[in-house]
Amino acid sequence: MIKLGAVYLLAGFVFGAFAVLSALDRNNPKRLGNAAFWGLVATSFLAGDDLRDLGNGVLVLGLALIAGFGLLGRGQPATTSAEQRRALSDRFGEKLFVPALALPVVVAFGVLVLKPLTFAGEPLLDPKQATLLSLALAAVAGVALALVLLRQPLISPLQEGRRLMDTVGWAALLPQVLAALGAVFALAGVGKVIGDLVTAYIPMDTRLAAVAVYCLGMAGFTVIMGNAFAAFPVLTAGVGLPILIQRFGGDPAVVCAIGMLSGFCGTLMTPLAANFNLVPPALLELKDRYAVIKAQIPTALPLLVANIGLMYAFAFR
Repeated sequence: MIKLGAVYLLAGFVFGAFAVLSALDRNNPKRLGNAAFWGLVATSFLAGDDLRDLGNGVLVLGLALIAGFGLLGRGQPATTSAEQRRALSDRFGEKLFVPALALPVVVAFGVLVLKPLTFAGEPLLDPKQATLLSLALAAVAGVALALVLLRQPLISPLQEGRRLMDTVGWAALLPQVLAALGAVFALAGVGKVIGDLVTAYIPMDTRLAAVAVYCLGMAGFTVIMGNAFAAFPVLTAGVGLPILIQRFGGDPAVVCAIGMLSGFCGTLMTPLAANFNLVPPALLELKDRYAVIKAQIPTALPLLVANIGLMYAFAFR
């Protein structure tokens, strides 16, 4: 059976490659800091279980010290120039979108076709992690397809990946860190506290009120936390599970799915999602660092209202 450990190995080898390539980049004066940072990230994926709690804690402290002391810098990977990329865009045209469009196709193939398969009496893919395993397979397939269609060197995905990671920097780890913080908050009982506060000051005697509080709370808490995965365990433990699901009999799948979508609306509006909302203006050298957020708010708010309507219409059928 292929389990989630295979994804960790894949991610570990990719970040390990970033570390090696960073160490060899003599044009980057902070190459050793980059190599150490991505090397520690690779170690967390490859040997996190063996390091145990203390070892992983020391590893995280190492990451924080490297980033905190400004030891990360942007390297100069051996990749194409802006002019060359424009020329390749003109040459290949719409073929550039084929690898990206292949991702959902491969994920659907993995979930619908590979997940039910068995080998030697066991499932081929871990049923609990079939979606993540399919996503990793899709990423590998997309890279392979891009190499074949666009006729690029084998090292190009790693060099381009390193260029992206150097540009985003430590903020690339924010989703992972904030998701872990959400789990810590849930274990600490923050969700119950929020649930008690909400029920004490807001009447929750109707489904519509409960749905609105949950969806708006997911968006608002995501703005505060910077990540929907951090907000989800807290709001679901405090409002979604005890009120929407247990009291009003809502469908857990619908409640949780639309709750996450509501959280993603908050992601569009938070500066804490630096890798999504603050890095693009920096790359484009825009004068307004919040330009992306301002452009996304008119989309996020109507979507949030639509999520409230969808949950109210379909979660209690």
